[in-house]
Amino acid sequence: MSRWRKALIAASVGSVAALGAMVSSNLPASAAPADLEVEYICKPTGTSSIVRHGPVRLVTYLTFDTDLAVGGPLNYTWKLQYTGDGSRLQSPGYFGPGGQVHAIGDLELKSNWVGNLRPKGSAEPEKSLRPDHELGLPPLLNDPGLIDKPGTIKITPKDIDLDFTPPDGRVVINDGDDTDNPSDMQIVYNGTWVTMSGRPDSERHVHNDLHETTERDASAELTFIGTGVKYIGPTDKDAGPVNIYVDGRHMATVDPSRDGNDDPVNDDLNGGKELWVSPKLTYGKHVIKVENASNRHAWLDAFEVLTATEQVPTGFHSAKCTPASPPGSIVVTVGERVTSPPPTTTGPTDNPTTTPPTTVPPTGTNSPTTSPSTSNSPSPSSQYTHPGIVIVGPGGTSTATPTASTSATPTVTKYVRPQVVKTPKGGVNTGEAPDPPMDSGAYTLIAGGSAMIMGSAAGGLVLWRRRAAHAGGVK
Repeated sequence: MSRWRKALIAASVGSVAALGAMVSSNLPASAAPADLEVEYICKPTGTSSIVRHGPVRLVTYLTFDTDLAVGGPLNYTWKLQYTGDGSRLQSPGYFGPGGQVHAIGDLELKSNWVGNLRPKGSAEPEKSLRPDHELGLPPLLNDPGLIDKPGTIKITPKDIDLDFTPPDGRVVINDGDDTDNPSDMQIVYNGTWVTMSGRPDSERHVHNDLHETTERDASAELTFIGTGVKYIGPTDKDAGPVNIYVDGRHMATVDPSRDGNDDPVNDDLNGGKELWVSPKLTYGKHVIKVENASNRHAWLDAFEVLTATEQVPTGFHSAKCTPASPPGSIVVTVGERVTSPPPTTTGPTDNPTTTPPTTVPPTGTNSPTTSPSTSNSPSPSSQYTHPGIVIVGPGGTSTATPTASTSATPTVTKYVRPQVVKTPKGGVNTGEAPDPPMDSGAYTLIAGGSAMIMGSAAGGLVLWRRRAAHAGGVK
């Protein structure tokens, strides 16, 4: 390729690059997210907290989008992780599958916005749990809102509240000497009891594990967390009466040698029977005790603990996490919302004052110059709001609510582009105005770039013709 042709191509490419630079200089740059790392120390607050054996340390990463505009979302994420010191949240008892750790954070807002955000998060549901099993953390906390006015927002992370929600289920407990359990979470036997293992499967004992006593007043008790409990054992013709206590209160006396009609049974260790079911208890820690009321045989097969509760969170397993040191803050700037002016319609038959757009509240008159003394339409700065943000103004404190208002107080309304009165000829009857025409400055910019490209190409062509003429002797 000749150097003149190369020059022509280079000139053309350079012109296109110059045009691209002119266009891109008018585009706003996107700001990078702001990150803040904060370490927390969690301590127990509930009666049976998931912080069981000393403080638990967490590290959090708070990330905010900083390229914000009025009407847009206040996007952020708050990630939670364990630190490397080995401390962990732990199960406070026996639970079936489905228990979860929940977290509620607190973000303080200052500067042009004053208030608090309360982001929430939940961990993945756990499998069956035993006391002290490690619990998973919520991966992140989030609760995005909408920005209602321009300005700056200073965000500072505060405390994080943790709690554990038990599953709506049940778990069977029958192993009284499990060394993996703390002393307050296992069956405690008082008096003389004999372990009867290796029984025939036909007897249907739980885990084929049975405890027996013939000593009067010998007892077995379990401290559990839940809303109910069952006493499980065999029916047998040689059994004696058993007293049952819950939280020290005598609840019942059952006789496994008799059936529900108080008739004697002819069973021999017919295991796995629900001999007694407690009434519904308040969710929390309770103690059940079964006591032999005679010198005849008494057996314990298992206890079944129920954890169904409508109280969420319960507060019973709660913990509070506070920053290990004064945390930093993130400051984000909210710019004005850029909107296009509504299109106008012309024509001898068009009369936009006779039919108001459907998105504009009625004014009670057809004259566009008349302003009502009161209006339910909000000011532009209150088009968007978030129920977790309290805005402090010069007249006091106001909180946005999603309910409708019948007074002159501004209500929360999301505006859309006004509908046109008349559908343009040949257009689709969508009821929405067409996009506004392109700005004249854009046409000027495109025309200027095209002229630069054509001028560079023409100059290269003239130089090429002169060189050809000189080489061939043409004058």
